[in-house]
Amino acid sequence: EIKSKLISNHKFNEKKNISKIIEILKKGSIVSLISDAGTPVVSDPGKILVNECFKNDINIIPIPGPSAVTSAISVSGFSERFYFYGFFPEKKKNIFEDLKFLSKLDCSIVFFISPKKFNKIAPLIKENFINRKILICREMTKYYEEFLRIDVDEIDKLNRDFKGELTIVISEKKNIKKNSDFLSESDKINIKKMINKFSIKEIIIIINKDNTISKKIIYNYCIKLKNEN
Repeated sequence: EIKSKLISNHKFNEKKNISKIIEILKKGSIVSLISDAGTPVVSDPGKILVNECFKNDINIIPIPGPSAVTSAISVSGFSERFYFYGFFPEKKKNIFEDLKFLSKLDCSIVFFISPKKFNKIAPLIKENFINRKILICREMTKYYEEFLRIDVDEIDKLNRDFKGELTIVISEKKNIKKNSDFLSESDKINIKKMINKFSIKEIIIIINKDNTISKKIIYNYCIKLKNEN
């Protein structure tokens, strides 16, 4: 019995929806991202919208479930694959060793920390997570709730006296994709399976998700298959 306007948002149309939703938000309206089950963005579409909101300085507020971890991941815009670390040990040597280990993981990393300890180990975080982003979540679900997302390289520029417990999320590694001027055999097989089920536009979006293949090359191959049929 929801009377509000509903917009269908799934992996095939979320890019198309972006400008319309951002325009609605800029007019001062509230938009709720809802999934059928679980936390939106975590194993569900929504990351593209979250990142676009960050670009436009639009506040994103998670409606927490039982865990601060999934709430933080859902508003990070980072990879939904994550490693939950918890609290850091007391000794600096152990912290250094753990950060070295965590820096090798190619996924989002979540940990809890006090503001005092965060200020102490900020230089170590910068040293170990170059070219990654960091989200600082403060006082989630409380009156002074705050989300701050910056490049890890700029962490030493933070001149803030944080109060309250912090949930920190560090992004996955920044992978530089190599451009490809041809379709792999696996891509061709996948396109053949989809050609009669999806539109060419949808196929281009799916194939380009983890590649940087020219859209024209994918389009031309789709046309070739349709002509053969």
